Amino acid sequence: MPKTPMPFFWYELMTTDLDAAQAFYTTVVGWRAEPFDKTPGMPRYIVVNSAERGVGGLMTIPEDAAKMGMKPAWLGYIHTKDTDASTKALKAAGGTVHREPDDIPGVGRFSVVADPQGATFMFLQPNGPDQPVLPATTPGHVGWHELYAADRQAAFDFYSSQFGWTDAGSMDIGEMGIYQTFGAGPESGGGIMNKPQQLPVPVWLFYFNVDAIDAAAKRVTDNGGKIVMGPMPVPTGQWIAQFTDPQGAYFALIAPGR
Repeated sequence: MPKTPMPFFWYELMTTDLDAAQAFYTTVVGWRAEPFDKTPGMPRYIVVNSAERGVGGLMTIPEDAAKMGMKPAWLGYIHTKDTDASTKALKAAGGTVHREPDDIPGVGRFSVVADPQGATFMFLQPNGPDQPVLPATTPGHVGWHELYAADRQAAFDFYSSQFGWTDAGSMDIGEMGIYQTFGAGPESGGGIMNKPQQLPVPVWLFYFNVDAIDAAAKRVTDNGGKIVMGPMPVPTGQWIAQFTDPQGAYFALIAPGR
């Protein structure tokens, strides 16, 4: 187990309409968008920023991935100090490597992987010093990470052994089974549960912080998105809702109690 937990720290939308996605998320979440043009020859990439700093990026689904059937989706990057070693360890633990480690000039070294049950994420070994940790409730940042797994306990065992995530307690949520919460370092946490039948494969869902859930949900629907679930309260006292954007990517919002 790593001595220091390895959290998600960057989030990336793969989409079929980059301009529409930029307009949608800047309106819904309140991000400020700016083009990333520091790497010559890199496909068009839009960085989305909160008031404090960059949160993630938007890009068009790569042609090879589109040919393999990839649909619009948000993916998360797990921070690592050694992408090659983390990728090798994941594969040895039963995970899948979709793209071997490679360099992004001026950014860092990354790989595209999946856990043993098929939930996709990425590793990134960034160039330069790490940024200071911000409070989990910082507007525009991800306040909660949720994994819909084929086997909740096996998934938690994998992430805890690979990345040092800790058990933050569990609760019975009725027909949906047990909800396992975890800590992934200071100001980073989430939950793992068995996926509902309508989800074809295990997937990570990211909850972006907004000020008020009802107003944000209205911004989603007013701008072509759809509500999948909620708004609803959660045990923390916060309110959540899950959505699809106009291109079909699954995402969620979390806000303080009403």
